[in-house]
Amino acid sequence: MPTLSMFYGIIIRMQSEKNGRHHVPHVHCIYGENEIVIAINGDILEGSLPPKQLKLVQAWISLHEEELAANWRLLSEGEGFFKIEPLR
Repeated sequence: MPTLSMFYGIIIRMQSEKNGRHHVPHVHCIYGENEIVIAINGDILEGSLPPKQLKLVQAWISLHEEELAANWRLLSEGEGFFKIEPLR
């Protein structure tokens, strides 16, 4: 699963799942032993993160929604992906 960005110990990954489990564009966010799956629209699909890290991820998704949608399209078409600027 490609890593799009990393910041404050949080790893953001994306994998296109055509006809997959979640059926919507989303990212997988990993922080230590915690993992959450969040749709690009902000809906939590599965899992959890500590509250502070969840807020950071939600802010990052809001800032990069268009880039995330573009990466989802690229991955869905098998054309790779591009890195996205971390939260600073």
